[in-house]
Amino acid sequence: MRSRVGFTLVELLVVVLILGALAFIAIPRISQSATKAKENACKTNVDLINSQIELYYVDKGTWPNSLSEITSSTDYFPDGPPECPFGTTYSYDPDKHRVEEHRH
Repeated sequence: MRSRVGFTLVELLVVVLILGALAFIAIPRISQSATKAKENACKTNVDLINSQIELYYVDKGTWPNSLSEITSSTDYFPDGPPECPFGTTYSYDPDKHRVEEHRH
């Protein structure tokens, strides 16, 4: 008599259901973590740009007229200006002399 070695269809179905349940729980949490990381990176970029705006004022004695005055200068961004991880652009408010956080 030969004994069969292997998994039954029911055992495989149970394993697939368990893996599906774990994926159902894990995937939303992973995507939420990725979104939160992008939001934090964007906020850090805004803080960095605002710091460079203040440094520009200290160096030149006047506020920049546009954001490109700072972002195009290698004195303030030697590696290039920071980019929003969501792909949106930062906008400069010349009245407040700040880049404001934007919604995603």
